[in-house]
Amino acid sequence: MPTDPRPGDGPRTAAARPGGPRPAAARPTVAAVEAFRLSLPLVHSFQTSSHRKSHLEHIVVRVAGADGTVGWGEIASPSDPYYCPETVDTCWMILQRYLAPALVGSEWDHPADAGRAWAKIRGHHFAKAGLDIACWDLWTRASGTRLADALGGTRDRVAAGVSLGIEPTVEELLAQVGRHVADGYRRIKLKIAPGWDVAPVRAVRAAHPDLAVQVDANGVYPETDEALATLRELDALGLLLIEQPFAPGALAAHARLAERIGTPVCLDESVDDLDQLDSAIALRAGTVLNIKVSRMGGLTAARAAHERAVAAGWRVWCGGMHEFGVGRAANVAIASLSGFDLPSDVSGSDKYYAHDIVAPPIRAVDGMVEVPSGPGLGHEVDEEFVRAQAADAFRV
Repeated sequence: MPTDPRPGDGPRTAAARPGGPRPAAARPTVAAVEAFRLSLPLVHSFQTSSHRKSHLEHIVVRVAGADGTVGWGEIASPSDPYYCPETVDTCWMILQRYLAPALVGSEWDHPADAGRAWAKIRGHHFAKAGLDIACWDLWTRASGTRLADALGGTRDRVAAGVSLGIEPTVEELLAQVGRHVADGYRRIKLKIAPGWDVAPVRAVRAAHPDLAVQVDANGVYPETDEALATLRELDALGLLLIEQPFAPGALAAHARLAERIGTPVCLDESVDDLDQLDSAIALRAGTVLNIKVSRMGGLTAARAAHERAVAAGWRVWCGGMHEFGVGRAANVAIASLSGFDLPSDVSGSDKYYAHDIVAPPIRAVDGMVEVPSGPGLGHEVDEEFVRAQAADAFRV
């Protein structure tokens, strides 16, 4: 049977944290917000059930406090409306017109309260996530605290999984899997779609019988007899979980599937706020939650989702949106929380980008990523590179 790897080194006590307890930061006042549209080429093109991409365009956010402290965030929304309704274009407009002006001049005692500045703006979780991450980075840098500790993290290292897209052939997929297994990654996630599901997954399982493998459909299957037959075949392959087989709003369909198969059903696109999580729990629409900082609206919401899901008996792990270094560092920090007991999509940025925007770069060693010990995100943004590469920028 495949292994079910656990993601960390076990709990850390407060005394073991670098430097011990830190003083609370002074109340920050946000003096300015800057945003940069930045595109980076992928080392290897990536295909999901909707499309193939060879580069990623994200928005990098810089929040400056009145005392000169700076915090960085990232809006890792898709460029096209296939994963969710938000896109880079919609996030850019909402950020420039509404969110950034609402945040400038605001004061708060804790970054979890920063969202009050934009509370009346409905939805737009990806856009909000960039500012929320930046506020957490700003606050923890001002207090000299590492972000993971401020969030309540308990690990010094987190287990990294790798997400692999749909390849032209099964042979090319097996080559990709083999390279990542050789690099020490402990879990592989395979994108699936009608016509690319049972055969490639069965081939990976045959080649790596003890590897932790999970699949992700991004909501592409209808609830038909044919689709259910496919999912039952996948159920027999010893998978860690089956992620988002049906459309985001189809919680009842997910609940029916969860009763029919033994493999845990994981939700992703179905849950982007706590109310949706409550509904999913009440309907028993799954038993695993993919918590994406970007999809949930930032670290504040992601931490709350972690607490609520774990309290309900769900397993959680941290998913990713192929973030640049800023968003990836935020993922590492949230994945250090004790409830994240499955490997997360926090793999080294070198798997996706030849030149990332942070230093030191985020790296995985033997399938584990170190939680940085420095204040804030624990990585410094290459601001000169960001400004030089930005296709567009604004300041509020």
